[in-house]
Amino acid sequence: MMEPWQWDESVWRGKVEKIRAGRSLKPKAWKNGARCAVALSFDSDHESNELRDGGESIGRMSQGQYGNRVGIPRILKTLADNDIKATFFVPAVVGLLYPDEQRRVVAEGHEIGLHGWIHELNTKVPPENERDLHFRAADTLEKITGVRPVGMRTPSWDFSSVTLKIQRELGLLYDSSLMADDDPYEIVENGEPTGIVELPVEWIRDDAVYFNMNRFTALRPYMAPSGVLDIFRREFDRAYEEGGLFLLTMHPHVIGYRSRISILEELIRHIRGHDDVWFATHADIAAYAAEGLRDGK
Repeated sequence: MMEPWQWDESVWRGKVEKIRAGRSLKPKAWKNGARCAVALSFDSDHESNELRDGGESIGRMSQGQYGNRVGIPRILKTLADNDIKATFFVPAVVGLLYPDEQRRVVAEGHEIGLHGWIHELNTKVPPENERDLHFRAADTLEKITGVRPVGMRTPSWDFSSVTLKIQRELGLLYDSSLMADDDPYEIVENGEPTGIVELPVEWIRDDAVYFNMNRFTALRPYMAPSGVLDIFRREFDRAYEEGGLFLLTMHPHVIGYRSRISILEELIRHIRGHDDVWFATHADIAAYAAEGLRDGK
């Protein structure tokens, strides 16, 4: 096998250009003239974090159950109190473990998106198996909720060389796993525009990187809730200033604790203190951004 320094230009350029950010889909103004769009999302991983690694830790399983038992109810109450609709990305196995949770989420007006079968890493799964898992996941969540998902967030934001092809076969409206911009853009594959909207993520705007804990690894929390709130608030403030998208990724088993749910509550109060802000699901924001594709703008 050749070392990277031995590659000729066609090899390294081909790897870089496989999947790229295409034209920006940031609109001149958001729905109803809003200055900034706010997309709150929750990855309902629950026990799948332990299961996907073949683990059997009772302690980590219980932490996953906390996401369902405490985290989700606290999050849904906060959203309801503020009349905000959000998006929940759900591994199919979690949907099967907690079907009533998913039905409640949909009944309260929120969106459920694809998040793998058992939170597997796409790059560790053979392509034919990855396709089967994503299609099974879509069928499973549709059967549970009555609504077929239109968007995907890959587990751990792990994107394989065939993930986009599978998303196109599924007929998805959007992906929310990549990081090439702050604002929506069209995904391009091998130089070809795909029509799929990317709603970009970033570890900076993810609660897990600040709070995750595993006593058997070097994974340790290193930030106080006030520090995380400050980062999230700064990210929103600049998005508002630029008229862009503020997208936040959270996890029920992380943000749902007593000392952390206040981050979400205080952040919402801060955002509500600004005029012309549009809180919406990922699907609604992607659909609005996609109007630029249809109009050729």
